[in-house]
Amino acid sequence: MGRTRPKPGEPVIVKKYANRRLYDTGRSAYVTLEDLNDMVKEDIDFIVLDAKTGEDLTRSVLTQIVAEQETKGENLLPTAFLRKLIGLYGENMHGVVPEYLEQTMQFLIDNQKQMLDRFDEQLQVQQERMKKMGEMFPHTSSLEEIGRRNMELFQSAIKNLVTFPEDDKNKK
Repeated sequence: MGRTRPKPGEPVIVKKYANRRLYDTGRSAYVTLEDLNDMVKEDIDFIVLDAKTGEDLTRSVLTQIVAEQETKGENLLPTAFLRKLIGLYGENMHGVVPEYLEQTMQFLIDNQKQMLDRFDEQLQVQQERMKKMGEMFPHTSSLEEIGRRNMELFQSAIKNLVTFPEDDKNKK
């Protein structure tokens, strides 16, 4: 999607008309909630303004996007969480809850990134090990062959290390 921004670093302006149509001024084209969802995922900042009054509607449009995703079966928000969140409205928590939720979400994102980074590191370690195994056993072309050879080596080592009780009786 070709997008232009009014000035570098500024958000794209999306105007919402009375007929509920959304107009992306950066592309000079009408867009859907799905398009705005994609923009969020692409980390493209935008604000939604009422075309007539100039009122900022970004929060309500983002809420619509969340509701639409929830109806598509991508349920991220448990019912109990939604009930508790609704219960907080009017409880003079508007100064605390948004910041707390934002920090918690950032912690979740950072934690997810760390887990993915660790998984990638472990995958690379395993790939290196497999590469070294291939170098140690150049004639083997499959993991089954490596497994079979490992089992033979293990069985041979066990036979050489373990003495059976019957053998001990015969030696006395």
